[in-house]
Amino acid sequence: MDISQLQLDSDGKLRHFLSIDGLNRQILTDILDRADSFLDITHRINKTVDLLQGRTVINLFFEASTRTRTTFELAEKRLSADIINLNIATSATNKGESLLDTIRNLQAMQCDMFVIRHGMSGASQFIAQHVAPHVAVVNGGDGWHAHPSQAMLDMYTIRHHKKNFEPLRVAIVGDVMHSRVARSQIHALNMLGVHEVRVIGPKTLMPTDIEKMGVTVFHKIEQGLKDVDVVIMLRLQNERMQGAFIPNQAEFYHTYGLTAERFTLAAPDAIVMHPGPINRGVEIESTVADSKHSVILEQVNLGIAVRMAILAMTIRTSGEASR
Repeated sequence: MDISQLQLDSDGKLRHFLSIDGLNRQILTDILDRADSFLDITHRINKTVDLLQGRTVINLFFEASTRTRTTFELAEKRLSADIINLNIATSATNKGESLLDTIRNLQAMQCDMFVIRHGMSGASQFIAQHVAPHVAVVNGGDGWHAHPSQAMLDMYTIRHHKKNFEPLRVAIVGDVMHSRVARSQIHALNMLGVHEVRVIGPKTLMPTDIEKMGVTVFHKIEQGLKDVDVVIMLRLQNERMQGAFIPNQAEFYHTYGLTAERFTLAAPDAIVMHPGPINRGVEIESTVADSKHSVILEQVNLGIAVRMAILAMTIRTSGEASR
């Protein structure tokens, strides 16, 4: 099934949230606008609303996660959902049960949504094709493929600071090849109409034919950073590398690390972003990561409102589909 048909219902609203690819500019804008409505809630003493009261969300994280899992759980709690966090280390999948059988057994407990992180690309799409009509699936990151909620919180952070996407030059720096975040960011930035998306890194860390995604490729960071409005640094995905893609981390930092000197090449009001976890002295200099231009911690905070928006929009349409 085409991913756009899988993600959207007959009215063009979210049915599942699996990938930026397959959505459209209006859906992305709706998510950002809905996040605006939740942002004030995250700063109140009473941070909960009753939108998902009585609904059950199961968090299935087959890969380690801190920010994504924690912010999804906070978002679910602030929407008053009932939450189950499955301990993968002791789950039946470690006893030989297939992923699909695990999903079917959990679904039999009358859950309403799965938030899934899995090391296999396409895992969330596979699950979405097999769940009951009333169950929604949200992708918390799958293999090298996609990390759509991270991309949306990045878009929200950019809009929060820059207001309009159209005039912006955005540079994504580092290990683009192994980054599911970068793929989702590129789709979202182009869909939202930014002026230019640049990717910067060594040839060994660039996917083949990445230009077809609508980006300008730079192999020298000094050239790529010239006059950009947003700099998004990426972590070296060492756990996904099989072979020597770079000589060593010190050489990578020497050639592609974001130092204070290199950052002066960007626009004077440029912001610095990173999906985390950051590796100081590998991808970014501490003086830059901690500077007034850095919005790295703000990304985490704003991400709660964005994930609240995604959950509310997705689980609402899944409930309507069952009636």
